[in-house]
Amino acid sequence: MQWQLDVVVGEHQGKQPLRQLLERTWLLPHRFVHYLRIRQNVLVNGQYYSMNQMVAVGDRIQLTFLGDEFRTPTSNYVPNRSPQLSILYENRDLLVVNKPAGQKTHPNQKGETGTLMNEVAGYLQKQPQAAAYMVHRIDQATSGAVIVAKNPVVVPILDRQISTGKIHRAYLAVVEGQFDQSQGQFTWPIGRNLADKRKRQVNGSGAQTALTYYQVVGTNGQQSLVHLTLGTGRTHQLRVHLAYSGHPIIGDPLYNPVQSGQLLLHGITQKLVLPFSNQVCEIQAPIPTAFPHNLVKLWQSD
Repeated sequence: MQWQLDVVVGEHQGKQPLRQLLERTWLLPHRFVHYLRIRQNVLVNGQYYSMNQMVAVGDRIQLTFLGDEFRTPTSNYVPNRSPQLSILYENRDLLVVNKPAGQKTHPNQKGETGTLMNEVAGYLQKQPQAAAYMVHRIDQATSGAVIVAKNPVVVPILDRQISTGKIHRAYLAVVEGQFDQSQGQFTWPIGRNLADKRKRQVNGSGAQTALTYYQVVGTNGQQSLVHLTLGTGRTHQLRVHLAYSGHPIIGDPLYNPVQSGQLLLHGITQKLVLPFSNQVCEIQAPIPTAFPHNLVKLWQSD
């Protein structure tokens, strides 16, 4: 299978060599650019340009990929025949979808179905040159906004944005108790819990640095609504940090087992830089009805 992308050089992207546009501005990996060059699979306004030639605003760049450029060229998720997706944003290259609590992000075994990626695979079946490629995941019990790539070209671009902090994810959580300070940060290292392989813990085995920023939205006395952003991306980071702080998340079966019901942790926003256009886009996911209405009102009125 081939992938062909047509991209128009945007404002403030012109007056630079083609190689610089591809690698520095559009963040295409060097190996992609290498294959585009040696195969002459990059055209500017219908003509092959050398990598040192200058491009201008409004030039139309055609990129053709044969598949061997990619680490994962094919998407092998079993498509759901009747996909049920809440799509928050979509363009040619990606989707942002609102994952419900209780649904896995991706299969763990070959042929597994029912996950978010199966739903996206089913939805994209009718779109030519589109398939589901995972960019990041959130816990099964967590709801909220998830980015899914629609072609393998943009996967390393989005990966680079995540690793350099250009993609920002924010969460809302309902936790026990009231905080002494309205905002702050948690810096406790997180590692594996050797007594329970499902869990992580502060200062656990192989602990790594972890950073969480929090801001209290409001409280009803017994519970608080907290806005959270990640400085790092450790497994179960928000759940572990909040539990260790003395404010475990309501409904967390691993770190707050005395509380039953849905885990009240929700990926509220995704802020990303769209591939190729470099446009900053912030997408918000509706808050689940399981969140206490009296606390949700405080967020909505902010």
